Amino acid sequence: MSRVGRLPIAIPEKVSVNVSGNVVSVKGPLGELSRKIESKYVTAKVENGHVIVERSSEIKDAKSAHGLYRQLIANMVKGVVTPFTKTLVIAGVGYRAAVQGNKLVLNIGYSHPVEFVLPEGVKAEAKEGDDKDKKTLQVVVSGISKEAVGQFAASVKAKRPVEPYHGYGIHYSDEVVIRKEGKTSGKK
Repeated sequence: MSRVGRLPIAIPEKVSVNVSGNVVSVKGPLGELSRKIESKYVTAKVENGHVIVERSSEIKDAKSAHGLYRQLIANMVKGVVTPFTKTLVIAGVGYRAAVQGNKLVLNIGYSHPVEFVLPEGVKAEAKEGDDKDKKTLQVVVSGISKEAVGQFAASVKAKRPVEPYHGYGIHYSDEVVIRKEGKTSGKK
């Protein structure tokens, strides 16, 4: 049996989970999420304050879907109580970030500002970075859907990958940036 799939998901006090057919709806203090279970081998049910995900077969597709849907439902339950966050660090001379309405506007070395429309349920905040050595900015992306927060943060990060010599670009705050040594002149 799947090590992840067999674990029951505890439902916190202020959260309600409803399973109707193959649609799981989770409602909590921060909002509401729902997901359709696309696999014909996996079912979910609510018992004794826990969500239990079961599979009907032992084939490979059923086993992989079992753990996947259990974790997706667990992320939904967690997200409606505490929001998920991703912190992006923007490092570069003259780089700027600002949130204007429902848009994130970045000046990251192109001839024009790069604008991202914030998806529904995702919030962004631009602030000064924690690094005192160099001028950095931070963009904190948060929301109740882990999938939406991760996808938006990845699309922002993809606009300016980190350059390995000076470290300019966009990266996650917990990401290790490997720096290369520049050219050296003269004989040693």
